[in-house]
Amino acid sequence: MANSAQARKRARQAVKRREYNVSLRSKLRTAIKYVRKAIGSGDKDLAQNVFNSSIGTIDSITGKGIIHKNKAARYKSRLSSAIKMMN
Repeated sequence: MANSAQARKRARQAVKRREYNVSLRSKLRTAIKYVRKAIGSGDKDLAQNVFNSSIGTIDSITGKGIIHKNKAARYKSRLSSAIKMMN
C-alpha cells in the first residue's frame, strides 16, 4: 500500500496509464483482426485497402511505446506477405 502522497498519486497515474495502454493495445489487435478477416475473404483489393489503413494504427501505437518497433515491423511484414500470397 502506498504510504506517501507521492506514492498514492503515482499509483493513481499508473491505473490511468494502464487503462489507456490497454485501450490502444485493443485497437491494435482489432486492426490486425480486420486485415486477417479481409485476407480470409479472398478479396485482394479489400485486403490491401484494409492493410493500408491499419498501418497507420500500428505505427501510431508503436510511436507511443505500447509495442516495440520490431514487433510492429513483424506484424506489418507478415500481413503484407499474406496479402502478396493471395491469388
